[in-house]
Amino acid sequence: EALMPCEDCLVCLGLRPRRALTADKFLRQQQYFKDGRLDRDGLVAFIKEVKNYPGLTDEDAAVLAASKLVESQSHSRMWYRVGAVRSMTGGRKTQPQLSYKLKEVYSAMNEHPEAPTVGEVPKVIPSKNAIIDFHSGSCAVMENIGKFEVAICRSGRTDNEVSVRVETIDGTATEEQDYVAINEVITFKPGETEKFVEVEIINDNQWEPDEEFFLKISLLLDREKRDGVQLGRISIMEITILNDDEPGMVMFQKRGFLVKESVGNAVIPVVRKNGADGEISVKWRTVDKSAISGHDYQGGEGTLVFKHTEIVQNIEIPIIDDMAPEKDEHFEVELFDPEGGAKLGQINRTAVTITNDDDFNNVLSNMMMMTNANLHSLQVHHETYIGQIKDALNVNGGDLENASGMDYFMHFLTFGWKIIFALVPPPSILGGWLCFFVSLAVIGVLTAIIGDLAAIFGCLVGLRDSVTAITFVALGTSLPDTFASKTAAVQEKYADNAVGNVTGSNSVNVFLGLGAPWFIAAVYHLCVGTKFVVKAGNLGFSVGLFSGLCVTALTFLMARRILGIFGKAELGGPPIPKYISFVFLVILWLIYVVCVSFQAYEYF
Repeated sequence: EALMPCEDCLVCLGLRPRRALTADKFLRQQQYFKDGRLDRDGLVAFIKEVKNYPGLTDEDAAVLAASKLVESQSHSRMWYRVGAVRSMTGGRKTQPQLSYKLKEVYSAMNEHPEAPTVGEVPKVIPSKNAIIDFHSGSCAVMENIGKFEVAICRSGRTDNEVSVRVETIDGTATEEQDYVAINEVITFKPGETEKFVEVEIINDNQWEPDEEFFLKISLLLDREKRDGVQLGRISIMEITILNDDEPGMVMFQKRGFLVKESVGNAVIPVVRKNGADGEISVKWRTVDKSAISGHDYQGGEGTLVFKHTEIVQNIEIPIIDDMAPEKDEHFEVELFDPEGGAKLGQINRTAVTITNDDDFNNVLSNMMMMTNANLHSLQVHHETYIGQIKDALNVNGGDLENASGMDYFMHFLTFGWKIIFALVPPPSILGGWLCFFVSLAVIGVLTAIIGDLAAIFGCLVGLRDSVTAITFVALGTSLPDTFASKTAAVQEKYADNAVGNVTGSNSVNVFLGLGAPWFIAAVYHLCVGTKFVVKAGNLGFSVGLFSGLCVTALTFLMARRILGIFGKAELGGPPIPKYISFVFLVILWLIYVVCVSFQAYEYF
């Protein structure tokens, strides 16, 4: 993606500002957390988006919220440099470390931020096992029916062979007096989704009240035969033996039902009474009251079918959880137009009341606490010495779960440096001034050591000091800037931090890194009455060449801003022109290194 500098940056060379191609991404980041601040409304909106992705825990949502907050906040160039150095040395990261699953979810949220409409119902995730259960939880048969079949259904996985046991259990009806006992193994071959069990009722020609017994599905004791199969919700079926042959009447089980907003689906049972002979059907529909279809629940209409002997069927209505505190609301469901000889019972209309979850506020408070905890762990600085030392001693700042092999390797290489800098006073002491001056002193000492080591290295490999300085030393000091600029280019709305990070770092190195020692040396020589002289050497040639190449690079950046082939932006753009730009700038660097090296060895 192409990035451009903003209006206020001094690095923009006075050019007219243009919006980056990543502006849409930036607006999406601001969709939940305005100005990079955590607030209740923003967190609720973010949780709603996260809940569209099944299988995520509250802890996962908190980590994603922290990541989104970090992205929506504006960061200084120092923040990117700190993050780059810590990534290189296996230290505590400034951004949340996401697992592979969370990275996929986070990427999907950024690429497709629009949440599904409230009327959409999530698809059922296929099971890895075959699910075996009865078609209905209960049925009723006439005493003189003789034999009849009960359907056993298979859902989920269907490409394997599975077996279950079906047996009868006495209720008020007893085996050998009212029915013939069953204890057999049912086998579903690959592709089979339905089996039937034959049940025989004994007619004793004596009047007796309605009686019931049960059919039960269970898994086999053999562990190998239990693999790949599980029981469904209806693993026990009630069979009622009736003394009449009426098709019966259908009605709701009761006049009202109470469901929580987070229940998912409201299950409303419809019963068939006073007979269960033959197949009947009845239509149902929802009626809006204080709850509105499409906003509070997914309404509609449908048809319930009772097969022969079935006496209970369920209506399932999706409830929409908007995760907003509100009063209880209700809607109604009514039955109409029965077919197959059935009649409507007395309770042909029922009210469904949606209650606000009592624990919603608790869940939201816990989410805010976990998000804040994740953000706290991403802070650049510590308040105490103990926190700094713990970070220095532990790879990845103690987050071992997300530490990679490279983190361990770099932690081992840089362990000594981490310990040294962990002894610098934390910024919480004296407003950070003590940390500032001690850090400068430590950096000065380390710079002197590294300078001597670089000179020794150059001597060992036969390089002059000036060549060592523009190659190995320059690469070493610029490596953190490279990673920091790359991170800033990916995350920032504009290219300011990506481009300005390098120029700003070099400005500090030249103006402060050289200016301060020269000033101190000049004052010292003035006090002792001597002259402070620094030999120019090949400085004129080096500065002249550098200035020419710098003007070339800046002209090239201006051309990228103007020409459409580069995406009219300083960074990014179409792939081929982007890589051509990369090669061109690397060639400019190589020209400088080669020419200055040749001049140092007096080849010209």
